Amino acid sequence: MKIGKLLACLCATALIGAPAYAQEWYVSGSVSYANQSDSDNSGTTGAFTTGNLGDGTTLDVAAGTPYGWNTEFDNGSGFNVEAGARYGNGLRSGVEISYTKADVETHTGVTLGGGSIDALDAASIAGSPTPLGASVAAIVADGRGDITSTSVFANVYYDFNSASAWQPYVGAGIGLSDVNVKYNPSGVDVIDGGETKFAYQVKAGLTWRVNETWDVFGEYAYRATDDVELDNDLFPGTLNIENQQNLLSIGARYRFG
Repeated sequence: MKIGKLLACLCATALIGAPAYAQEWYVSGSVSYANQSDSDNSGTTGAFTTGNLGDGTTLDVAAGTPYGWNTEFDNGSGFNVEAGARYGNGLRSGVEISYTKADVETHTGVTLGGGSIDALDAASIAGSPTPLGASVAAIVADGRGDITSTSVFANVYYDFNSASAWQPYVGAGIGLSDVNVKYNPSGVDVIDGGETKFAYQVKAGLTWRVNETWDVFGEYAYRATDDVELDNDLFPGTLNIENQQNLLSIGARYRFG
């Protein structure tokens, strides 16, 4: 969060009054390969009674009991559009709209009250009075679900060698991201909802100036939001889900005016 606050200050400072100094406007579009980082999900339960633990017994779980698991995601994809302005000192700024999506690959390491429940019969968390014949670990290992982020960023960049055909650049941005998460391992609905969260990103890229109006660029971005807190649909409780991405993008930029 400290990084996010620093970026907010930098971007706000750079964007104030920027349109008055614009020397050139541009629009751009790009497509992304998205590496969605694993999420170390964590939360606390409400009060509830488990289903059959596999031996005919149940367990009363107190409100506030910690629980969680790790979620791994497949590689995803995204697209981005931006409109902005270039200035005479190597600086430029833009407003970017981005969408990314990554599917769930698997869930592992389910804990409740600080201990593993992977070996318990899945009836324990499904609320079933009779054993289901499969462990918690086996049920959650079948991933299913996805995470999507629709984001708006205010970005600032610095272009090196701005008079040459090849222009390396760095950038940073702050904004808001509407993050939606669906976890339904083995078809069991656990999480299905979304929140709008503060988001930030840092970038590095290389622009090739094709001619007087067109650029082609490649870009790396690290992007993150605050944790998303959603209700658990399987048993009472909330879950905090991490949302961090590494993006590799290629795109084109049209300069005018």
